[in-house]
Amino acid sequence: MIDDRLFRTAMGKFATGITVVTSHIDGEVRGMTVNAFMSVSLNPKLITVSIDEKASMYDDLQKVGRFGVSILADTQKDLSMIFAKQKEQDKEIEFEDADGVPVLKGSLATLACTVQQTVKAGDHVLLIAEVTDVQVSEGDPILYFSSSYRNIENT
Repeated sequence: MIDDRLFRTAMGKFATGITVVTSHIDGEVRGMTVNAFMSVSLNPKLITVSIDEKASMYDDLQKVGRFGVSILADTQKDLSMIFAKQKEQDKEIEFEDADGVPVLKGSLATLACTVQQTVKAGDHVLLIAEVTDVQVSEGDPILYFSSSYRNIENT
């Protein structure tokens, strides 16, 4: 049997970008930090996010059917921490509209998504969603590796 901590440590050796998934829920914008994000298909344009069943947005995201994904820039570490509940919100968060869903202003890329399928996978659900809008900006990403935030070092 594989120890939970060992498995987490091994998965932490895979450097990932960081996204914040946002949606309108009960009349307000809610969001959460997600690093389990990937592109699935070019035709149709599909992405997947993996949401822990213990996450406060677990049920909500399955019900609302639409959400935004903001791929964070290296200047947005504080937003990642706020949406991961690692830090208290200490400033107003600026959102933009992307095809009817909220996304974070200043992100490297934003996607508006419509859920096409949900797949229960252990203690998570995979939301497979079609991308209905894309915006791209210049900059470098914030990364997550071995349980800490990292930046790309250009040499």
